[in-house]
Amino acid sequence: MASTSHPSLIDLQDLQLDDARALLEHAGQDSGQASDEPPLAYLQRVINGLCELSLKDPLTGLGNRRHFIATLERAIEVVARSGESILLLLLDIDHFKHINDTHGHLAGDQVLQAVAACLGHCVRPMDTVVRYGGEEFAMILPNCRPNCGRAVAERVRRTIESLSIPVTPLVNLHVTISIGGAYAPEWVRSTTDLWIERADQQLYRAKADGRNQVFLDLPHEISVSAEEKGLLFGHFVMDQAATTPDGAPDGAGHGGHSTHRVSA
Repeated sequence: MASTSHPSLIDLQDLQLDDARALLEHAGQDSGQASDEPPLAYLQRVINGLCELSLKDPLTGLGNRRHFIATLERAIEVVARSGESILLLLLDIDHFKHINDTHGHLAGDQVLQAVAACLGHCVRPMDTVVRYGGEEFAMILPNCRPNCGRAVAERVRRTIESLSIPVTPLVNLHVTISIGGAYAPEWVRSTTDLWIERADQQLYRAKADGRNQVFLDLPHEISVSAEEKGLLFGHFVMDQAATTPDGAPDGAGHGGHSTHRVSA
């Protein structure tokens, strides 16, 4: 009986790679196949390049929101397993709309690129900096103890404040940023949404307080949401319910999005 044979090599001519090559070339990556490069190795290199591009913001070169969420989810797992202190910072350029309205969107893009480059130089190799969206950026800072968090955020704020950004040969712009930050609750698997919401609340405080400010939700005064309270103490509530006649222990109700102060 004749055996069914399968081709051992990929015929690249059968693949529609023109758009993929164009994307890689636009990003400054080599998209051509070397004369001695096996087809499978070349195809893998193209796929790897496209994966890398899918995690980058095209304007600033920083990671994008997809990269941010993936990194934040991994950070939550680290906190749950080890209790490591990981700080999330949300940073927003103050009065950015005024820059666009006054100097044009090209100047706005130049400001975004300059701030992004500056933020990239403010952090350690282990840290993550992304463009979260619009004029907002985010930082994930592992192994950042609470007694250092404010100093780190203030250093970033001051560095941006001192930045001079040339947008035309005769015009240099100076911008400021507002920063809100939060630590993930230790030893518990929170969620990315809850962690981002906590940091966003602090960013709102910084904006409302006059901008160019830093507000952090520190562990010793952390505001735990009802959802996270359930993650932290749910098993205690269940144990108590099993031994309570009516099955409803005092103070075990969970409601809405109210917050509570707990000690670290």
